[in-house]
Amino acid sequence: MVATGAYEPPKIWKWEKESGGRFASINRPVSGATHEMELPRGRHPIQLYSLATPNGVKVTVMLEELLAAGHTGAEYDAYVIRIGKGDQFGSGFVDISPNSKIPALVDHSLPKPTRVFESGAILLYLAEKFGAFISEDPSERAECLSWLFWQMGSAPYLGGGFGHFYAYAPYKMEYPIDRYTMEVKRQLDVLDKRLAETRYVAGDTYTVADMAIWPWYGVLTTGRLYDAAEFLAANEYLNVVRWYEEIAARDAVVRGRKVNRVSGPLEDQLHERHDVSDFQLRTQDKLEAVA
Repeated sequence: MVATGAYEPPKIWKWEKESGGRFASINRPVSGATHEMELPRGRHPIQLYSLATPNGVKVTVMLEELLAAGHTGAEYDAYVIRIGKGDQFGSGFVDISPNSKIPALVDHSLPKPTRVFESGAILLYLAEKFGAFISEDPSERAECLSWLFWQMGSAPYLGGGFGHFYAYAPYKMEYPIDRYTMEVKRQLDVLDKRLAETRYVAGDTYTVADMAIWPWYGVLTTGRLYDAAEFLAANEYLNVVRWYEEIAARDAVVRGRKVNRVSGPLEDQLHERHDVSDFQLRTQDKLEAVA
C-alpha cells in the first residue's frame, strides 16, 4: 500500500527537471567542467581556491594557525569560488578538484605543482608538510586521525542530510527532518561526551581534529549554521559550547573565518587574502567605503 502523496520511484531514474530547493540550479548528475575559467595565481607557493563554508573555514583556519606558529612557508593566496554562481564547474577548478567541491589547494613549492582536494586531505597534507597540529606519537596520532575522519564521515548527515531538509529543501518534510535531527543530536552527544573527558577533541592538545570539527559542530551551537541551534537544543551540549567558545577566541581562528567569506557583516568579509595586512586593509567594509 502506498501512502497518500508518497513518491513511487521509477524503474530507472532520469534527470528531467530540477529537484527544487536552494541549490537546484547547480545540482546535476554528471561531473566535469561546464565552462572555461582559468584560475588566478598569486605570488605565494600555496594557492587556495575556496569559500567560507564550514569545509572552507577548516583550511583557512589551519593556514592562519600555521602562520601564527611561525611556519612562514604556509603563506598563501586565497581566491573565492562562488558556488552559487557555478565557479566550481569552471575548467580550471575542475582540473584541481575533479569532484567540483571546495576547498582545493595547489602547492607550488614542490618540483611538480601538487593539487590537494577534499578538506580533510588538505588538513592532513598541511599537518604533515609542516609537522604541526598532529602528534608524532603513534597513539596520539591515531586518536587525532580517528576524530578527523569521524568528522568527514559524520558531517554529510549534518550538512547534506539535516541542513538540506531543514533549511534548503523546497518544503518541510517531517520524515527526513526527524531522521537527520535524530542523527545530528546523536553526533552532538558523542562529541559532548568526548569533550567532557578532554580539553580538545583528540586530547589536551589543539589539533587538526578540532579544526575539522569546530566549523561544523561548534558553530552549529551558535545558530549560525542553518539557524537551527534552538531547534536542536544545542545549548544543552555544554562541553561542546565550552570548546566552541575557547577555539572561537583564538586569533588565527578569527582571521581564518573571514577569508573567502562573501556574506554576513562586511567587516568579516575578506574575499581574497594575499597578505596578513589584508585583514586590516581589505575587508569589504574598507573596500566599499572608498569605492
